[in-house]
Amino acid sequence: MKTYLLLLLVACSGSAAFAQGNWDKTPYQTKSLASDGIKDVFVNTSGGSISVSGGSESPRVEVYVQGNNGRQLSKEEIDKRLSEDYNLTITVNNHEVHATAKRKHDGGFNWRNQLSISFKIYTPKQVATHLSTSGGSIHLDNLIGNEEFSTSGGSLHMENLAGIIKGETSGGSIDISNSKDNINLETSGGSIRAGNCQGKIKLETSGGSLHLEALNGTITANTSGGSIQANDIKGELITGTSGGSVNLSAMSCSLDASTSGGSMHVEMLHVGKYVKLDVSGGHVDLKLPSNQGLDLNFSASKIKSSNLGKFSGEWEKDHVKGSVNGGGIPVKVDASDNLNVSFN
Repeated sequence: MKTYLLLLLVACSGSAAFAQGNWDKTPYQTKSLASDGIKDVFVNTSGGSISVSGGSESPRVEVYVQGNNGRQLSKEEIDKRLSEDYNLTITVNNHEVHATAKRKHDGGFNWRNQLSISFKIYTPKQVATHLSTSGGSIHLDNLIGNEEFSTSGGSLHMENLAGIIKGETSGGSIDISNSKDNINLETSGGSIRAGNCQGKIKLETSGGSLHLEALNGTITANTSGGSIQANDIKGELITGTSGGSVNLSAMSCSLDASTSGGSMHVEMLHVGKYVKLDVSGGHVDLKLPSNQGLDLNFSASKIKSSNLGKFSGEWEKDHVKGSVNGGGIPVKVDASDNLNVSFN
């Protein structure tokens, strides 16, 4: 049993090691797409990475193949293994390119002969993608359209995308930047970084942290197992974690933030339509702008304030209900520990 488990671990680690595209090597195969007017890209591979880049003057498909544990193989050895164990096809029809790499048989497969088959595709900028891999990462850049993609064993990297962007991974991190419109990304096993994006944005992770920078729009970002860091957010942010701290700075938005497992630090430069903070596992530090009319509703074990302006209402040790600057925008805080409030 111990020997079997050791072999299984080696096999899995080998698959992860060689599923990264190997883009710096010479392609095993290249197919030109220059005269095909590609509008849709369909890719399915069981053991490699996928990359799609838009705006290329020479549209093409490049295929990269390497052996187990990233071992380089001769063309003859690759030809032999592909012929015996894989179906590798690239077809173009009706402005669609289909690239597929699949094993011919699931049972009795010798993992020592396993191949990583990755696709790197250069297309026009306005292209829709439909991508799936069970063993590698996915990279997209400079595309406009409907982008759908998933991986069971790698990370997602996106840059300069516009349109409907929907992706998921069961075993890796997510990184998206300079993108817009409708973004929906999910991971079960990694962190998420999003920077300089705008539009309707939904980010979900079950096992990592959230890092948000310079986002503008309607944003929902949640994690079940990590911390949340955000800076320079505009529009609306709804965010929460059940297992970490929350640090939000330079916020100019409507805000709903919660944590069940840590403290919260929030700096509001400008309050949008509301602020709602719920913290059941730590203290809260909250900075509010001094030039806005706010309706305050605070509940905590102990409440402290500094630079408090024109306040009217009830201020108790553990509860505050009243207004500053004549009132207006609701600010509600529920904290199980201390609440420290200051006004900039």
